[in-house]
Amino acid sequence: MNRFDRITAILIQLQSKKVVKAQDLADRFGISLRTVYRDIRSLEEAGVPLYGEAGIGYSLVDGYRLPPVMFTREEAMAFITAGKLIEKFTDKGIQDNFASALYKVKAVLRSTEKDLVDTLEDHIEVLDHHKAIPPESNSLDILLKATAEKKVVQMVYKAFGKEEESTRLAEPIGIFHENGYWHTIAYCHLREQYRQFRLDRILSITLTDTPQQEHVSLKEYQENYPKAWEHYPYEKVVLRVAKKVIPYLQERRHFFGFSSEKDNADNTVDMAFYTQWAEEGLLRWYMMFADSAEILEPEWLKESAVTLLQRIIEKNNFSVQPQEQE
Repeated sequence: MNRFDRITAILIQLQSKKVVKAQDLADRFGISLRTVYRDIRSLEEAGVPLYGEAGIGYSLVDGYRLPPVMFTREEAMAFITAGKLIEKFTDKGIQDNFASALYKVKAVLRSTEKDLVDTLEDHIEVLDHHKAIPPESNSLDILLKATAEKKVVQMVYKAFGKEEESTRLAEPIGIFHENGYWHTIAYCHLREQYRQFRLDRILSITLTDTPQQEHVSLKEYQENYPKAWEHYPYEKVVLRVAKKVIPYLQERRHFFGFSSEKDNADNTVDMAFYTQWAEEGLLRWYMMFADSAEILEPEWLKESAVTLLQRIIEKNNFSVQPQEQE
């Protein structure tokens, strides 16, 4: 990036946030603090109304705005790609808001870039049949508003494994996407502690006018607060799997605490896992390819596999015929 483009990008970043730290600019553009200070002086000399406070950062005088900036071809392509992901992985509220923003982006594109965008829209698809959020839900949109505006939400929630629904007042501090699902961390008034809620289990949600209490950020929570399942002990599990089925396990194995693997001379692979759900989680996944694998450890999990198989046989009224000896 040449100096002119960098200074323009710094000005755009200053417009995007209330306060921008010099170190953030240095990190983004890979330059020294001294270069940042020189670029800031260049903006001031060009008449851009800036003010800075030592130890805090730089801000633009309220009301100053740069006229619309033309997007590059690469930026326009990034917007289209992001739009395809948003169609699949967010709710209707976020989709509608992004579509509206995309029209504004297209309005400032050059004619050649507009043609490029129109062409690309028919050539990018995200093929994902797993719906992490109910189709008609606007829970993600509301939770984002509640987090930004620091407001309380009221929701009807159905917890995992529970038949009954419960009405909760909660104060969301952030959202995250993990293992195919959106989640929020929120202070629950019913439980009087921070709890994790999965968005596809929220049956209805409304934004109230009640302000939140003071809370930590999502990042601080994840760094300092124990997760709800941490009181369960981790168990080491080792499976010996035929090498021919390994390609079919690559994607899902990380959901069960995959740690490492070691090739053997007999066309098998020893796969090690560390999991808190050896019996109810990993064992049931193992049963899908058990004819091509064996449990090496722990010993008790082998017995659980036999018990589970017996229950399957009894449940389905299977009869196991002994093989005839030749």
